[in-house]
Amino acid sequence: MALRSSTARVLAAEDGLADSPAAAFPAAIARTSFVGQAWALLWKDLAVELRRRELVGSVLVFSLLVLLIFEFSFDVDRAQAEALAPGVLWVTFVFAGVLSLTRSFAQERDRGTWEGLLLAPLDRGAIYVAKLLANALVMLAVEVVSLVAFIAFFDVRADWLALALSVLAGTIGFASTGTLLAAMAAGTRAREAFLPVLLLPISVPVIIGSVKSTAAAFGQPAGAYPWLGLVLAFDAIFLAVSFAVFEFVIEE
Repeated sequence: MALRSSTARVLAAEDGLADSPAAAFPAAIARTSFVGQAWALLWKDLAVELRRRELVGSVLVFSLLVLLIFEFSFDVDRAQAEALAPGVLWVTFVFAGVLSLTRSFAQERDRGTWEGLLLAPLDRGAIYVAKLLANALVMLAVEVVSLVAFIAFFDVRADWLALALSVLAGTIGFASTGTLLAAMAAGTRAREAFLPVLLLPISVPVIIGSVKSTAAAFGQPAGAYPWLGLVLAFDAIFLAVSFAVFEFVIEE
């Protein structure tokens, strides 16, 4: 109950109803475990997004527009569509992910709540985990709708288990590094240009592995699961490194 009321005070600060964002984090949250702090912050981010629907709405419209452009650009049959599917989908996912990551931290900066998070007596790792999960959930929501739209546009078939695992693993790897770099780029003036320049080269192994495993899920020769293992290995590396250096990055 105390944690729930504390989270409500955080939401009040997000809406500008509290005098200081830092004041919205009482001792009740600070005294909770690492998991409790991460859950409170994640719930706060998701509740704010459900109230305002700014981030998911804009990213979803962008993704559907990209798929619509591909639909009218290629006159293909089912076999050709299955060959194009990995590239089309991951171009959509990557650009939508960059937009989502940029805007999530930009909104925190613009509302002044990012400074409140840093001043609050919270574990910095909990902030990273909460932001990572929030960003990954937003990306997954957009990707699910994009996949449904893609299937409707191109009428393709796939190994749905391999496809779901490929998308999930790729999203976690992309979001883990993206969350760290978005926090770093949020304090710069050219954050919209700075984040892709940093993120895309670092995320190349995850993107390539995800494209290959997705291609296999659509029936192309390479097996999906060896590539999926490669993506999971990079996910583990990126998660460990990002979690370890997050505290030092945001203090700069």
